[in-house]
Amino acid sequence: MKKINQYKLLAGIYALALLASCDYEEINTNWAEMNEKEEAMDGVAVGGLVTTMEQTVFPVGTQADDTDIINMYQTDYHLSADCWSGFFSQNNSWNGGNNNTSYYLIDGWIKGTYARSYTNALDPWKKLKAASEKNDTPEVFALAQVLKISAWHKALESFGPMPYSHAADATMNIPFDLEKDIYAAMFKDLADAVEVLTKKADAGVTIMEDYDAVYAGDSRKWVKYANSLMLRLAMRVRFADTELAKRYAALAVKHSIGVMTSKDEEAQMSSGAGITFRNNIEWLAEQYNESRMGSSMFSYLMGYEDPRLSAYFKPVDDKCTLGQLAFDGKKYQAIPAGHLYGQNDVYTTFSKPNIKGDTPTYWMRASEVYFLRAEAALVWGGEFGNADELYKQGIGMSFQENGVTASVDDYMNSGNVPIKHEFGGSYSCSFSAPRAVTVKFEGSREEKLENVFQCLSRKFRVKFSIDSSVSVDDVYTGAFDDEKIEDILEVLKIHYGFNYTVKDGKINIRMNK
Repeated sequence: MKKINQYKLLAGIYALALLASCDYEEINTNWAEMNEKEEAMDGVAVGGLVTTMEQTVFPVGTQADDTDIINMYQTDYHLSADCWSGFFSQNNSWNGGNNNTSYYLIDGWIKGTYARSYTNALDPWKKLKAASEKNDTPEVFALAQVLKISAWHKALESFGPMPYSHAADATMNIPFDLEKDIYAAMFKDLADAVEVLTKKADAGVTIMEDYDAVYAGDSRKWVKYANSLMLRLAMRVRFADTELAKRYAALAVKHSIGVMTSKDEEAQMSSGAGITFRNNIEWLAEQYNESRMGSSMFSYLMGYEDPRLSAYFKPVDDKCTLGQLAFDGKKYQAIPAGHLYGQNDVYTTFSKPNIKGDTPTYWMRASEVYFLRAEAALVWGGEFGNADELYKQGIGMSFQENGVTASVDDYMNSGNVPIKHEFGGSYSCSFSAPRAVTVKFEGSREEKLENVFQCLSRKFRVKFSIDSSVSVDDVYTGAFDDEKIEDILEVLKIHYGFNYTVKDGKINIRMNK
């Protein structure tokens, strides 16, 4: 027995010696699985993260995802921002009417919005950052930065302070940054990313072509999108920090590659990276039977006789008796926002969004960029171009994007104004027109400011005394709903540089010297 045990021991030692002389990694690697080197060579490890990050900008899914992502989009975006903006309304009412559409915020929905716009993008971004540093591929990190900001700026604008400068730190206690600091950091990060991507664009280099579901690796289009995103953010902060806004708006517009100017440069997801995506809103409208035209859209599209009406929304159902005849000979109807009725047959028959399953999910379109440039030209003058011309180009581009061939000049010069939204029956509504402005805002800039005070005078039934020296270089392009006139004047005086006093029921406007 002793000899046998000795032989076993010797055999074991000999076997170990053989193993030591072989490649340990080779022996202990599963041949059927992809190793790290193969992943790196194929780009799967990094490329898959790019696709994942793109899907966090807005939740988009495939047939294989069933309804998981659709439900995420519904609660996180559609039953809040999509409705709050006036684009859509709902024929259903959740939680007895106490939900986000009626400004009764549901905690789970709000958490979902934050998770989808911030948390879900954090991990793939950190991994892309690490991979870029390891592989010495700054262009990949530049792309990751653009994608991060595409998702995170929505979280910033919705929730305010959040972790940014230390987001990649390996610690459980990550500090929150102030909004103003985050905007400044986003601008710098975008500018740095644009610089890196521009070098690749000038050299004709593609980036993650097989895994980029937006631009298929076209670095030039990524530069245009990043600059356009920079312009969007600049115009959103101009009231808080005019100098910062102007600096980065100019950097975006005057860049050698510039911003989006054509339809084929729009940022969208429909197919790419070997994936075909489903449009969430189409599923909500057609399968869930819940998404319909909103009151504001009805007032504007019907009142302006907007040729994009049928591109945006379908006519009412054949069973509907409350449709209103439009200029195109078809009937349309919208649902009032924030109603407390449960799902019902009346609202169900109203106008659905004209969206198909393969309609892209848009991040940004060229028409938006023209309007942003028009606003910049109004605020800061000629170095940003001609405001009126850019505004007209924005309308024309929107027509083109929606397959509309109508005359832009006829549309702008129609003199039409938004109309009242009303209908009768058991679920009746009656809402005044949102405002009484035409598509073409005519008159000099001084006359436009005068019109602002005229509108305020009618709305609040007050009198204004305006200093003859009142003269401005731009117009205020914001909107007010239910604020007090004092709150409105506080905003306008900062924008235009005037002071006011109230005496004997009259508001006296004087320009600052």
